[in-house]
Amino acid sequence: MSFVLLVVTQRLAEIDDVIVVSCGLNLQSGLARARVSRFSDNLYAFPHNALLPTASGAIKNTMSFEKLGLSAPILRAVSEQGYTQPTPVQQQAIPVILSGRDVMAGAQTGTGKTAGFTLPLLELLEEHAQGKGRRPVRALVLTPTRELAAQVGESVEQYGKYLPLKSTVIFGGVKINPQIEKLRHGVDILVATPGRLLDHVSQKTLDLSHIEILVLDEADRMLDMGFIHDIRKVLRLLPHERQNLLFSATYSQEIKRLASDLLNQPEQIEVARRNTAAELVSQVVYPVDKARKRELLSHMIGANNWRQVLVFTRTKHGANRLAQQLEKDGLSAAAIHGNKSQGARTRALANFKSGEVRVLVATDIAARGLDIDQLPHVVNYELPNVPEDYVHRIGRTGRAGNEGEAVSLVCIDEHKLLRDIERLLKRKITEKVLPGYEPDPSIPAEPIRQGRGAPGGQRQGRRSGQPQQRRSEGRSSAKRSTSGAQTERSNTQKRGDSHADHAGHADGQRRSQSKSHKKPTRPAQQRSASGSQRRRRSGEKPALLGG
Repeated sequence: MSFVLLVVTQRLAEIDDVIVVSCGLNLQSGLARARVSRFSDNLYAFPHNALLPTASGAIKNTMSFEKLGLSAPILRAVSEQGYTQPTPVQQQAIPVILSGRDVMAGAQTGTGKTAGFTLPLLELLEEHAQGKGRRPVRALVLTPTRELAAQVGESVEQYGKYLPLKSTVIFGGVKINPQIEKLRHGVDILVATPGRLLDHVSQKTLDLSHIEILVLDEADRMLDMGFIHDIRKVLRLLPHERQNLLFSATYSQEIKRLASDLLNQPEQIEVARRNTAAELVSQVVYPVDKARKRELLSHMIGANNWRQVLVFTRTKHGANRLAQQLEKDGLSAAAIHGNKSQGARTRALANFKSGEVRVLVATDIAARGLDIDQLPHVVNYELPNVPEDYVHRIGRTGRAGNEGEAVSLVCIDEHKLLRDIERLLKRKITEKVLPGYEPDPSIPAEPIRQGRGAPGGQRQGRRSGQPQQRRSEGRSSAKRSTSGAQTERSNTQKRGDSHADHAGHADGQRRSQSKSHKKPTRPAQQRSASGSQRRRRSGEKPALLGG
């Protein structure tokens, strides 16, 4: 059933973030989906970022970027990227960040969160742009993986193209000398992965003492990958007086502890329920014997004429093997994981986006930060050991209002993993049996290898609060050193791609856990001019666009 709604331009009433609208039809059957509260037959209330069902699908918000307090050069760049209306997370986050307040935002991938912190960050730095001469790094964005760092760096360049600001991206797996050269010329905004950032600090090629804004992007993934020790190392290098922005798709206890240590009376923003899958993604489970998974996958891709499919495996070896098997089946496929060079990963992703490669097989960490517009299909060839990873996986599809499909091929060994995922989602995932691929009931379940013995180095359910011995990477963290730039540079280059996250993908290996540090007290001295101006505004709770 479709609905026609008339949204009143002048609000009749407002309670917190609720906008009252007048409707021409009774919407009782659509209330649950639209999260609408009915006041009377013709009067309803809904959250300002809700999408209401209509004949065309949904009434979208009519808020514009112009009303968010952004400068003309930024608005021009946003317009050139084809964006006219901010997403819910952008509507809520941008005014708060511009006010100078700390932010803790719960936002999944595909919600527009990158622009949600990039746009106000550019605005704040542009207000006090440095003149000629060496530029100190004033904003630091930390990401868990190289691909996500590159994506954020690209956004900074696109939205800041008309501003007198400089930015650069640093991560491992590539030569460090070009990065040193860029830092030597000075940058305002630095996007980095934790390990390579600390490499530069140890070589004294990077000064973090002027940081005004710190962003932790996908903080949950950084903690899952064991970067908590590195993050705390970085925090000790920063000025106490700064603005902190934490973005996370999920809120674990580790995230809450980090937020408590890091943030100062933060504004909490949440545009998606915690640990939930995207609402526009249809999810289905196909039971199948493990030995027939590849056959079923090839059949589904061919029979349904899927032109672009992202497939997840648990291990790097499994990703390689599956991609090779799909190629033998006549399907163009490529694997992306941490053992691949940065150039190979970049080429594989570019070929996938262009359509030259039909199937991209990836490990969990390798796919983190992949930004693929309108990706229609995600397949869990193997279920993840950590239930939250399921949410991250299928979050690759169903983005920006587009529908998506998430298919899971589940063998008897994975029944417990499936139950854990359904417990997290608080729902039963639809199950379908494809004729001809019915599971053999006589096949017994076998244990799934856990821990470090599992190929591919995936994290296998280990949480960031648990200590572990880091893998050798040419030197221990105790050897991060003061022994001179030349020795460190040589070690860094020798490490090459082995200096990646513990799955071989992100920059920096998991380091042994340290004792938690107490939250530092803020010093009494005055902040920098730009910082003070932002903090003076922090008492003003900015009006959200339309709120």
